This record gives sequence, structure tokens and C-alpha cells, in this order.
Amino acid sequence: MSFPTVNPALNHALAERDYLEPTAVQSAVLVDDAQGRDLLVSAQTGSGKTVAYGLAFAPTLLGEAERFDRPAAPLALVIAPTRELAMQVKGELAWLYAQTGARIASCVGGMDSRAEQRALAAGCHIVVGTPGRLRDHLERGRLDLGSLRVAVLDEADEMLDLGFREDLEFILDATPGERRTLLFSATIPKEIASLARRYQQNALRIDVGGRNEPHGDIEYRAVTMAPHDAERAAVNVLRYFEARASLVFCATREGVRRLHGRLIERGFDAVALSGELSQHDRTNALQSLRDGRSRVCVATDVAARGLDLPDLDLVIHADLPTNKETMLHRSGRTGRAGRKGTSVLLVPFPKRRRAEQLIAAAGVDAGWSDPPSAELIRARDQERLLADPILAEEPVEEDLALARLLLEGRPAEWIASALVRSYRARLPAPEDQFDPAPAAAPRQLGERFVREPRAPQRSAAGGAWFRLSIGRRNNADPKWLIPIICRMGGVTKADIGAIRIFDTDTRFEIAAGSADRFAAAVRGSGEGEARIEPATAGAEARTSGARPGRSYASRKAPRAQRG
Repeated sequence: MSFPTVNPALNHALAERDYLEPTAVQSAVLVDDAQGRDLLVSAQTGSGKTVAYGLAFAPTLLGEAERFDRPAAPLALVIAPTRELAMQVKGELAWLYAQTGARIASCVGGMDSRAEQRALAAGCHIVVGTPGRLRDHLERGRLDLGSLRVAVLDEADEMLDLGFREDLEFILDATPGERRTLLFSATIPKEIASLARRYQQNALRIDVGGRNEPHGDIEYRAVTMAPHDAERAAVNVLRYFEARASLVFCATREGVRRLHGRLIERGFDAVALSGELSQHDRTNALQSLRDGRSRVCVATDVAARGLDLPDLDLVIHADLPTNKETMLHRSGRTGRAGRKGTSVLLVPFPKRRRAEQLIAAAGVDAGWSDPPSAELIRARDQERLLADPILAEEPVEEDLALARLLLEGRPAEWIASALVRSYRARLPAPEDQFDPAPAAAPRQLGERFVREPRAPQRSAAGGAWFRLSIGRRNNADPKWLIPIICRMGGVTKADIGAIRIFDTDTRFEIAAGSADRFAAAVRGSGEGEARIEPATAGAEARTSGARPGRSYASRKAPRAQRG
């Protein structure tokens, strides 16, 4: 299916960009029934909607002409929720309308308002802006909307989520009543429907898939891990996929700062996006992602609003999303414009049930696995090296001459091993992660699996008892408690004896030879809710909740040594 003829100048621009077939939303807004009408469109981010409404309002702006008249008051207004999306829209419309002589101005927060004022005063055909800055120019008399023929609300649901309803109403109330209004939103909740009823007339409702629907081009995977181990798991997932561009979501700004710092420390080319960044720093971070200088972006949900990275192949949820809408919206940053993408949820063992509920509510199918091991990552690295296109390139004579010099007096294996070392030196080292349950064969990332019951721990004769402030009410389980104990106390699994889990805490035994060192290591330490302290005398034999604790001591251990 080829693009229908909208305007010769625009069709030529599409051909130059190799736009051969319209996307679903582009086809939907160009049907005969949509011509000249208000449109209420539900479409996913990345579905080609900027080009869609650029084509849809072209007849309203140009009529039969191929070029605009002299610029004066704007004929079209596009309102977007964020600076990044507004500038992205301006860039898309610039190439689409390049041969029409269109002058496009932007009015966005964080940019020079005086330069915007001069651009508006000089005249323009299309204005793209954010609600707050557009309202500011209106109130100061710098923006004249009296000649407006089309108003577009892009990602309207995001604008309402960000609290821009009053600004939107102020702007739309300043436009002519006979204008066309094109409203694009990932979903159409009650607030959007109310806005549409107030500012649209006889609108055509178009639904080509919203944010609350799963995306067919995204593969979902869930990676289980011990609590507080998200950073190591994120490192290994990033290394396993080695994606062209990856987006990692954290729940808080502090989480973004911490994970970004850890990734930089480990050698990743990473940037961070949070509300703390200035517009200059934010712009630089996004540009480094787009031109390939950085390959990982760590962000909060709010900071990533309106973010569009065409080459994004991987999304990682370092913190579980709060609801299915957030999960699908995060994941929808990848798998766009016909590309395949992967969305990986990092799931602490106690939150597995919550993750399963999210996945079921979203209507997606996810493969479950452990984090990729260091051995699996190294095997993938070997595959990538052997498949590197540089090894298939025809060498030029200059390179061959240097290669012959290298081979003089050196075995070929030495030269090849130097190539391998050079390749590995560019890659961050994978993390060694605790494997909570031995398996007969390694589990591949994404492979479904069922854990075998863990062998009980043998009680450490004459050991000391300690208390961990996590119990049955926190879904405590030895398979993820043991790595916490080992990491906080600097011991190995062999030093841990009996384990008893109660309602509100867990009691465990440390071998006598390691008890003093363990006690010194955990003194005053804590990982969030996880705190370890010596247990009171006889505590191993008492319960701290209404039900007796479950023992994980070896049945062969003497009764006196069992929890």
C-alpha cells in the first residue's frame, strides 16, 4: 500500500525519506471520511503519528497550492507535553514541509524566550510548543492565534498527567472556533473525552492501539534476583544484549543517580535523565544517545516522558513499574516503527507474585529466568566477535602491508589473541551473581524454568545465632536470604548453618570460626529493611510470631543444634 497523494510537495518529501508505505495511523487519518474533520486519535507512541497529523492538516493549510504564502500569524499550532517531544516534532515537520516554504517556530520551556519572540514577530506558518511557554507568549501578546486553522494536541494524556489542563484550555480558548482540532493520545480516559467534547465538533474517532494494549513487536522477559541485587542484574542484562541503545527505568531520582554511577564505574557509556538536570545537560545527554556516544540511558518515568530514541532496542525495569499502564508505556519506547525490541523486568524474589500480576494484567507473555551468568555473557561475546563485520571486510593493501609486518617474527595466534584482548578491553566485565539453586543445566535468559527444592543447610556445630529483620511476612526464603547474609557478613554459604524463618524475622546460625568476623562485619550495617544483629540467648528456639518458624537445618544434625 503506497501513500495516497496528499500534496505533491509532501509526497516528494516522503519519497526522499523512503517512506514507501503508510503506518496504520497514517492510513487512518488520510481516509476520505477524515478529510477536513476534527480527529480524536488513540495511537501508540512511535506509530508515526507526527507524520500522520502533518499529512492530515496539509490540505487545510495549503489547499491546492504546493507552497505557502508569505509567513504572518501561524496557521497551525502543535502542542506537546515536553521540550524533547516538541523539538522532535519540529524536526519531523521541517523535512515533511521542506519543499513548501514553511517557516516553523518553536516555543518551549528552557529555551531563549527572546529568540522565540523574534521568530514569532517575523512570521511563521506552524508553531510547535509546550503548554506553559505557549501560554506565556499568549499572555504577553507575542503569539497571535487569530488566523489559526488547525490545533494539534500531541500525547494529550501525558499533558493532563503533567497538570497542563488549565494551560491547554487557556490556549484553545484563544483560538478561532472554526479551526480543526486534532487530538492524539495513547489512551482516551474520561479527562481526554471531556476535553474532546468541549473543543471538538463532530470528531472522527480513530483507534489504532493505545498504551494499555500490548505491543506485538516487543519480547517480554522477567529476571528473578535476590533483593538489593538489581544493579548487578542490570549490568549483566545490558552485557548480555549489548544493544545499540538501552533505556533503564528507576523509580526515584536517587535510584537513577546510584545506578548511573555504578554503570559509569563499570565502564558503560551511560547518561542519566532526571528532574534535577538542566535543559542544557538534558539536551547533551539525549544527543549523545542519538549519535551513539552513549548507549545506556538511566531515567525516571517522568524524565522519560516524550522521549523518542529510534534505535532503542532494550528497556530494563530496574524497579518494577507501579501498574500495567506504566509497564506498557515504558516498554513501548522500544519495538517502534517495525523494529523488534526487548523489555526486561528485574524481579526480586519477594515481588515475584506482584510481577506475575503485572504481566497478566498487561496481557503479555514473559519468559522467566535467572540473570545471565558471566559464563553465558562471555559465550555471547565470543559469538559477537566471530560475527563482527570487520572480519568479513576485504582488506586494503595498506592494512595488508602492516599485517605482514606484524606477522614477521610473531606467531599468527599471538596476533589473533591481541585482537581478542583488544575486543574484550572495550567491554565492561560481567558481574558474578549468586545462583540461589543449583540446576542440572544452565538456564538461558528467557527460558522458562521450575526450580528444584533446595537441599537443607546443615547446622554449624557450636555456631552463633543471629537475627535478620526479614520474615515470613516479607516472603522470606533461603534462596534469596543466603546471598544477603553472605554479602553483608563477608561469609560463604558453607559458613551458614540452620535457618529458621518466623513471621517477622529470620534466625540463622554462623559457624563458630566465622562468628566473630561476621558479627564485626554486620555491626551497624543494613540494606534497606535488611538488618542483622546477634540473636538473644535461646532465640533460636523461640518464635517471634504467632506461628512456629520453619526450619531449614539438616535432619541429620543433632536435635540440640537444630533451629
